[in-house]
Amino acid sequence: MPITHDHDVSDNRAGIGHGRTRGRVAILTADDVEDVEFFYPYYRFVEEGFDVDVLTPASTTVTGYKGLSLSTGVSAVADANPADYDLLFIPGGLAPGAVRQDSDSVSFVQDFATTGRVIGAVCHGPQVLVTAGLVEGRRMTSWKDVAHEIRDAGGEYVDEPVVEDAQFITARKPGDMPREMARIFERLTEANGENA
Repeated sequence: MPITHDHDVSDNRAGIGHGRTRGRVAILTADDVEDVEFFYPYYRFVEEGFDVDVLTPASTTVTGYKGLSLSTGVSAVADANPADYDLLFIPGGLAPGAVRQDSDSVSFVQDFATTGRVIGAVCHGPQVLVTAGLVEGRRMTSWKDVAHEIRDAGGEYVDEPVVEDAQFITARKPGDMPREMARIFERLTEANGENA
């Protein structure tokens, strides 16, 4: 289910769309996601006119590590089609640990990668890319504790705020996300043939 246009929705954190749709974005996560790494991009995508589907391994609600939750627009990744999305975003926190153990989630990421469309990840999010076998030969960044996983998977870890390599745009931590999101929107604009 995409974002709501119902101003009276009972889920007070659900993004209220403003009527124009520029495309569709999937955020792949699970409980114990780092709250700001989930809600900041979620609201930015809504603000820019994208429908947002929150995909999870099983739950119909996502609850962040610090307790913020969302139930509107949350659905099982097993029911999603990667071809329906313009972008995949993977936030961090503890959620990637659960996502990477779910075969439907890993398959979704692998199938989405074959589209060549942009995949954004922040903090521990690149762990999912490691499990999906998408890191070898790529330059990426992440939270510092994930650097060894990127290297062990054959990738090049770069300690910079935002690292872009082909379809992948990665960031280290919440403070890097304004730069990451700016680049993601530039890429979405280019992909949609819009003027920046």
